[in-house]
Amino acid sequence: MTTETTKKPSVLFVCVHNAGRSQMAAAFLTTLAQGDIEVRSAGSQPADKVNPAAVEAMAELGIDMSAETPKVLTTEAVKESDVVITMGCGDECPFFPGKRYEDWVLEDPAGQGVEAVRPIRDEIKARIEGLIASLISAAK
Repeated sequence: MTTETTKKPSVLFVCVHNAGRSQMAAAFLTTLAQGDIEVRSAGSQPADKVNPAAVEAMAELGIDMSAETPKVLTTEAVKESDVVITMGCGDECPFFPGKRYEDWVLEDPAGQGVEAVRPIRDEIKARIEGLIASLISAAK
C-alpha cells in the first residue's frame, strides 16, 4: 500500500508504434496494480490508432482499451519513470542513469488477427504479474 508520503513506483512501456504491446502492458499494469503503480506508455513513432486486434484480445479478459490512443515518447516521460520497459524500439529510447531498464522481446502484433495476438497478450500478462511483485516488494 502506498501512503501520501511514499511515492508510487512508475513504469513506462515503450514500443515503436504504441499501438499493441505497450498498450496491452499498460492496460494490464493499470488493472492489476489497482492504483499502486503509476503507468505510462509511448512510442518512438506512434501509430494513428491502437491495434484493433489488441483491443479485442484485451476485451476478452474484461479490459477495455478502446479509448486509448498512441502517444509520442518524450524525454520527460522517461525522466519521470522509475522503470522503463522497451519492446522492440531499439536505440530510439533515451537513457538516463539510475533508471531500471528492461527489454521485453515480444512478437509484434501489428497486422495480425486476434488469434495471433492472444499468446502475446498472455505472455505480457505473465510478465506484468512478475513486474508488480518486484515493484511492490521493493517498495516495502
